[in-house]
Amino acid sequence: MGYLTRFYALSINPSWDELITLRQKIRDILIDYWITETVFSFNWWFLLSSTIAFIIIWLIILDKKRMIEIAFFGLLVGSITFNLDTIGITLVLWSYPDRVIPIIPPIIEIHKVHIPIIYMIIYQYTKTWKSYLYSVTIASFVFSFVFEPLTVWLGIYEIYHWKYIYSFPIYILIGLIIRWIVIKTKHIERNCV
Repeated sequence: MGYLTRFYALSINPSWDELITLRQKIRDILIDYWITETVFSFNWWFLLSSTIAFIIIWLIILDKKRMIEIAFFGLLVGSITFNLDTIGITLVLWSYPDRVIPIIPPIIEIHKVHIPIIYMIIYQYTKTWKSYLYSVTIASFVFSFVFEPLTVWLGIYEIYHWKYIYSFPIYILIGLIIRWIVIKTKHIERNCV
């Protein structure tokens, strides 16, 4: 039975109030699941500790002279990955049974901390497009074919209508587009001074 068929089985002409009621029920179920199944589990501790470790490492190795530029780069990466993740969850391509914070739909630890920090480190330490492309390609490979399968194996990430290979070019494109935007922004800034 398709999505619309199942949805219309609930109501012939669903109203906005019915949709809100369903969202409230889903919210309550998610919070109950988080309290009974996730909080203080191995996955919860893994996500929390790795997030804290990533932040500490980033603060230690961050080039403080370029902090605003690098943070701008990371914020763009985090925003794009967060939005793409929200689309994937909404379309039920994948989901996250375990997360540190239950009320944020996408897994914020990975898309607002882990991935942006890895990209920021690459951005900070590569000077040319060639070295950057090489590094981003390796990182994209690791994200797609090591980290994603690992999080599936741990039960942090579940895929339904997605394949790891689909993620690979997306991770590369995110890195390339964001670097281009930051370089263009720096160029515009220099020309305005």
